[in-house]
Amino acid sequence: MSPPSSAPSASPRTRKASSKPSAHASVVDLERYTPAFLTWIANKLSGGASTAYLSAFNVGIETWRLLVLLAIEESLTAQAISRTIGMDKASVSRALKSMVARGLITIALDEQDGRLRLASITPKGRDLHNQILELAMERERAFLSVLTQPERETLIGLLRRLHENLPAVEAATQDYLQRHYPQVRQRRARGSET
Repeated sequence: MSPPSSAPSASPRTRKASSKPSAHASVVDLERYTPAFLTWIANKLSGGASTAYLSAFNVGIETWRLLVLLAIEESLTAQAISRTIGMDKASVSRALKSMVARGLITIALDEQDGRLRLASITPKGRDLHNQILELAMERERAFLSVLTQPERETLIGLLRRLHENLPAVEAATQDYLQRHYPQVRQRRARGSET
């Protein structure tokens, strides 16, 4: 079964070698493997958005994601940002540093807990957020245009449930590794470091 036309094509050498798997070979069915579709969609959406935002606003996708969160929450720690969007803390810290240099955010100590540093959006950052938002919403409109309104509501509900189920995926992964590969040293999940 060949992958969907939007799937990354294999090299001719790989394609030839994999076109006749042995009777004992197990392969992923790329037409039904949901993680592949989710990855392809996310990668292509991010790539297209990044290209557009960089050309029009000189802003990369990571900066946009942080602007979105800070426009909603007003102030957040790097750890909270990392936990929410799944970026590692080092990438979040680099993006925040760049945003401070551009005057898009400020970083100050939390008045309630002086150990925490809070990032807050500035008027300049909110202005940029509002400009990019129109393009982001147009991209979402085009992306969902193949679905009816009821289908969109169903999709959002399903995506929310899948997102909430991610801890179960990680638990199942750890259980599988412990049973089948007990020698593997478990590493901390990305974004879990303090």
